[in-house]
Amino acid sequence: MQRKGVELIHLKPVPRPGRWLSAAIVAILAAMAIRSLIYNPNFHWPVVWEWLFSKTIMVGVAYTIILTVGAMVIGTILAITMAMMRQSPNPILRGVSWFYIWFFRGTPIYTQLIFWSLLPTLYPTLSIGIPFGPEFATFTTATYFTPFWMVIVGLSLNEGAYQSEIIRSGLNAVDKGQWEAATALGMKRGKIMQRIVLPQAMRVIIPPLGNETISMLKTTSLVAAIPFILELTFAAQDKGQQLFLPVPLLLCAAIWYLVITSVLMVGQMYLERYFGRGFTGAPPSKDSSKATKQAAIDMVDNARMNLEGR
Repeated sequence: MQRKGVELIHLKPVPRPGRWLSAAIVAILAAMAIRSLIYNPNFHWPVVWEWLFSKTIMVGVAYTIILTVGAMVIGTILAITMAMMRQSPNPILRGVSWFYIWFFRGTPIYTQLIFWSLLPTLYPTLSIGIPFGPEFATFTTATYFTPFWMVIVGLSLNEGAYQSEIIRSGLNAVDKGQWEAATALGMKRGKIMQRIVLPQAMRVIIPPLGNETISMLKTTSLVAAIPFILELTFAAQDKGQQLFLPVPLLLCAAIWYLVITSVLMVGQMYLERYFGRGFTGAPPSKDSSKATKQAAIDMVDNARMNLEGR
């Protein structure tokens, strides 16, 4: 006997009291933390808003961004060079890159910055020439190697050592068969790296590289070892000591760090989406998401129509 209709099953979610209880506890703790931040007079929020866009803080923000960008650009160039040297068949290139990575990863960044600040004392003059032979040019170290360049060199060399391992892992993630196929076609090693290997490796490199950029933003606070007085944390701390109000000025620095970090995270998200196109697990585009949702709706409607027509 043919059935005239089928009653659809209306599913009800399983009650989960533990989930709601944990959410309520977290909400209460978050509300208590927010209230303590807003109403605690020891934070001196009027002073924070007064100094947040002051010249002292803004100069510190500008120099922090300049140091971060400069160190990341030079560090990335060094990292790519060292990663390629690690994969070179030449044992001398492999040995030099291994020693560079071993030394700068094995010593603290603060110690390295102190060393670079003492370079004019260790080497009052530097020269360019033939080793154990004539010198073509000699110049005073302190004249050209200013505190700004001490910071850039110190941060870049340290960052290059860490990034080189990230880039090397990304290069190793690319299928070796593509390198062999390109070599069989007669492509040069540099062209293979530029056109085939690096574009695919960026999908693996970008996420940890974004984390390194954010970490470098905060590492610039260690340049007080030189000292470089225009950096954000040092400027905020120095002004706070002058006003006998260190907490509000440090809050200004913290707010700006959060703002810059948020911008960097958004940029990282778009880069990951760009280099992740065509790979499984990549974030879908808006058009593909709409198409997927519409296909799911059509499937549900077709199933309902089939059930009702039985």
